[in-house]
Amino acid sequence: MTGKTKCGIGMKVELITDARGTPVAVVVDAAHAAETDLCAVAIDHLPVTLPVPENTPLIYDRAADSDPLRDRLAKRNLRLVAPHRRNRTKPSRNDGRTLRKYRRRYVVERTISWFHHYRRAAVRYDIKPRHYEGFVSLACTMMVLNKVVVK
Repeated sequence: MTGKTKCGIGMKVELITDARGTPVAVVVDAAHAAETDLCAVAIDHLPVTLPVPENTPLIYDRAADSDPLRDRLAKRNLRLVAPHRRNRTKPSRNDGRTLRKYRRRYVVERTISWFHHYRRAAVRYDIKPRHYEGFVSLACTMMVLNKVVVK
């Protein structure tokens, strides 16, 4: 469950939020796992299995610029909104209208910032990966409860 990085051993946390920044699904995996693979796993962990409307936007960063991922998400009625990488050689699959939704990425970044307020979830001190996964889930639960109680 842990993977090697340039500075040691680490883990990746993949977080899916709703439009308001409330965490909906979270997946923890090894640091050497590909972002495109984690994205599909995180979508599988969504709690609601309602039918998804056609072309629902999934806003992601440049790490997910992958045509196979775009095709896999299209089968689930999701449209990947992510800017292309600078070294992309294939023709563009983005249009300006859908890429304007990328401005809403700050909602996800803000949620990640809230996640880092829980130090034990942001910095992994635990030896066993299962313990770390538990604290990540607890941090997400606390974020949801804080949003519900405050409003």
